[in-house]
Amino acid sequence: MPEFLSAYKPLLTALVLPPASLILLVLVGSRLILPRRVLGFTLVLAACLGLWLTSTSGFARVLQQFVLRTPPAWTQADIEALRKEVKGQPRGRTEVAIMVLGGGMKPRAPEYGVSDLTPASHQRLRYGVWLARATGAPLGFSGGLGWSQLDGETPEARIAERLAQEEFGLRLRWVEDLSRDTHENAARTAALLRSAGVRKVVIVTHAWHMPRALRSFREVVGNDMQVVGAPMGFHVRRTTPALEWLPSSEGLYENRVVLRELLAWLIGA
Repeated sequence: MPEFLSAYKPLLTALVLPPASLILLVLVGSRLILPRRVLGFTLVLAACLGLWLTSTSGFARVLQQFVLRTPPAWTQADIEALRKEVKGQPRGRTEVAIMVLGGGMKPRAPEYGVSDLTPASHQRLRYGVWLARATGAPLGFSGGLGWSQLDGETPEARIAERLAQEEFGLRLRWVEDLSRDTHENAARTAALLRSAGVRKVVIVTHAWHMPRALRSFREVVGNDMQVVGAPMGFHVRRTTPALEWLPSSEGLYENRVVLRELLAWLIGA
């Protein structure tokens, strides 16, 4: 994406993704019903069907599994293998690292009186802390100010650093607080880890974000470093299958994040 458009990414994304894009399609179809009845009715019907599907958890899960093709969650065997690898590192060297990618921040949470992480970002941090304790690998966090945020606000990684210490009692080894998107997460994190002698990095982010995150990191590090994904926050089946295909606010959110990732993947963001 051209640099001059980057600052408008949040606005453009909101207009392209449901429900805004489908509502606009309904309006266009309604306007065309009188002069071009068949076309207008078809557009309205397609938009309503699209609104229904993109508001269901079932559709989001299908997109995640068969279109994004997210990697599976780690098993206990994967965790044990990493723990042994960390334990077998030469004394005084850090060759394996876990890096959490930011998922958003709030400039100020009124209930706390300070800046805070969004629920998505906090979930990533929590899993990163859990994985670091289970394997013994050092933990870092990558995230600065997004394109829609103002200079002077607290970078996301600095909020994560404080919360990791206060809520989980764990000190972050690396704090990358300048990146604005996934590409910059990869570039700036790779520079930090190379200087520390890291040869393998485990990326922690939501399952729907993982394919794009892995692509960005592998493009940056090349053959210098092994990149492995430890996804979390999967869209999973509901206990009542019929509810998966009924519209809900949860389903709308799940589809938005998956479709946003598909859009970002297609345009190379």
